Amino acid sequence: MTRKPHKTRDKKVTSEFEHGWNDLLKGIKKLKKILDGLPEPQFSPEDHINLYTTVYNLCTQKAPNDNSEQFYKKYKEEIETYVSRTLLPLIRGKYDEFMLIELVKRWKNHKVMVRWMSRFFQYLDRFYIARRALPPLYEVGMTCFREQLYQKLHNTVNDILVGLVAQDRDGEQIDRTLLKNVMDVLVEIGMGITDYVNEFETYMLKDTATYYSRKALDWILKYSCPDYMLKAEECLKRERERVCHYLPGISEPKLVETVETELLVVHANQLLEKEQSGCLALLRDEKVDDLYRICSLYHKIPQGLELVSSIFKQHVTDEGLALVNQAIEIANNQVGKECDAHEQVLVRKIIELHDKHMVYLCNCFMNLSPFRKSFKEAFEIICNKNVADRSSAELLATFCDNILKKGGSEKLSDEAIEDTLEKVVTLLAYVDSKDLFAEFYRKKLAHRLLCDKSASDEHERSMLTKMKQLCGGQFTSKMEGMVTDLMLAREDSAQFKRYLSILPIGIDFTVNVLNTGYWPTYRTSDLNLPAEMVRCVEAFKEYYQDKSRKRRLNWIYSLGNCNIIGNFDPKPIELVMSTYQGAVLLLFNNSDKLSYSDIKSQSNLGDDDLVRVLFTLSCTKYQILIKEPSTKMLSPTDSFEFNPKFTDRMRRIVIRLPAHQERKKVVEDVDKDRRYIIDASIVRIMKSRKILSHQQLNTQIVEQLRQLFKPDFKLIKKRIEDLINREYLERDRENPNMFRYLA
Repeated sequence: MTRKPHKTRDKKVTSEFEHGWNDLLKGIKKLKKILDGLPEPQFSPEDHINLYTTVYNLCTQKAPNDNSEQFYKKYKEEIETYVSRTLLPLIRGKYDEFMLIELVKRWKNHKVMVRWMSRFFQYLDRFYIARRALPPLYEVGMTCFREQLYQKLHNTVNDILVGLVAQDRDGEQIDRTLLKNVMDVLVEIGMGITDYVNEFETYMLKDTATYYSRKALDWILKYSCPDYMLKAEECLKRERERVCHYLPGISEPKLVETVETELLVVHANQLLEKEQSGCLALLRDEKVDDLYRICSLYHKIPQGLELVSSIFKQHVTDEGLALVNQAIEIANNQVGKECDAHEQVLVRKIIELHDKHMVYLCNCFMNLSPFRKSFKEAFEIICNKNVADRSSAELLATFCDNILKKGGSEKLSDEAIEDTLEKVVTLLAYVDSKDLFAEFYRKKLAHRLLCDKSASDEHERSMLTKMKQLCGGQFTSKMEGMVTDLMLAREDSAQFKRYLSILPIGIDFTVNVLNTGYWPTYRTSDLNLPAEMVRCVEAFKEYYQDKSRKRRLNWIYSLGNCNIIGNFDPKPIELVMSTYQGAVLLLFNNSDKLSYSDIKSQSNLGDDDLVRVLFTLSCTKYQILIKEPSTKMLSPTDSFEFNPKFTDRMRRIVIRLPAHQERKKVVEDVDKDRRYIIDASIVRIMKSRKILSHQQLNTQIVEQLRQLFKPDFKLIKKRIEDLINREYLERDRENPNMFRYLA
């Protein structure tokens, strides 16, 4: 038997669904009237419960009479119909701002409608939708508005919005609150920020780029660089204000980047290199505020400061090289002290140049790393230029000597001296050949200490401390040893004076006993001392041997000074001169006239030293000796006699012996020392690493020695070859570019 279906029961279920849905439609129509502002009483709690109960009753029946699926479809259809047939025509019938006003109004109403309808059909959300993983009712309502309304109007809405933003940029009055509300609608319609970005932000940024590209082309022709920067700064400020007033915060970085690109990046070269108002002109005219503005605008842009910093480097380099070239020109045209004076002026001007542009670096360029790098590179170029045959290392050492010695041309207070020495050490940091500076400085320090020319022991120690902080303890160890050694020598000299007070020799005699390990190497000669000087030397030898029997004294007469009373006919005059000069002059106590060869044999001086001595005594301002023939040139056939008629307005005069030109020897000594230093560095590195390539070894050597000097790669290659020959290293048999350390 076949059982027939119960048609009466199916019709009853359908009738119940239609009756229930009609009740729901009445509630939905009432909701629409309320939202449209028509006279209609508000929903009472009883109305809400009745509508919810209707859905509940019809959705809780047993399958196949469960109406949940039908109600879910009906809910969606009703919202789609309302949006497409009612809301869309209402909004589409408006234009410009009125369309935006209507959109905001209808969106607010739609949210209320969806919220109420979600309450009516809440049972579906709690059970049916949850079990089947369907979109929630509220999401369905929002999606309907987006798909059935906004996607059909979004191009028009975007055009209106962008137009209002453009009006705002042009200074026209707009309703910013309306724009803010529309932006909120765009974000809410997409149920997040992603749709806002895809639907509107991209469109707005494209229009922004077009707007500011047009403005940039106009302004760059019309305004100077500083005025253009003021315009750009103002535009960026206003764009940030726009974000605060009506745009979502997520748009600010992209909006600012777009404006920066169009106003600052695209035209950077043309703008910053303007002949009359670009960066070079601003640096030249010291326009601090304008330079700061340029830096503040460009430093947030990736690689934005590269062009500005390169211009800054070029400006500093050009100014510094102009000073150097001026000094070179003077050095080529002049010789002697005047030239030295101009070289001193050069160092002072470079210090002033450094101070001036350090202000730019800190105040205008905020001490940013690209500018620090450019500043450093510029002064490395300036501070490694030679003036004539004098290196920058020698110029700095000579400048320090002039500051620290008695009677220097720089008359400064203690505070000014300290400040100047600090700045000299700052310049020293840029010098490649710091070891050459150290050797020149050590020579001059030794002269100041031994000749009692140092103006202040405190300043001497302060300078050594500054150099030690910059270059390390090894850099100043010998110089510090010299200062300490001389202090001990002075104490020893005081003891010798007390010794002489017991056993007087009739001459005021002072000796400094120094350690040869600290002091520079000096030329020595077997000078035949006059009897008066021999008596002094023998007295000290007797004193010192009793005190230190294991030490051997090596007398360096070239560093000695003496005071001699010249009994001239007009008046006696005290003559201050070197030991060499004094020894030669005292020969004339026993002879009225001596030939060049007689003086040479009796004094045992070499030709070089003897010519300098006789020249100062007979051919300069103070002609203590009369030379025959009376010319300015000395020859072995000349003869000399004491000048009894010599006189001077002073009762005490200093006759200086010209110093040997030791520049070439210092440079040669430093070059020789560098070979040993490179050898030690290579061995030290290879002992640690065992195997290295040629390139890696070069890199590590340069890194190790950069505090002292910048090693030449050709010299490094020679030292490697020498160490290979001496079996400290060997080349790898398979790869000749690799080196191995031999233990």
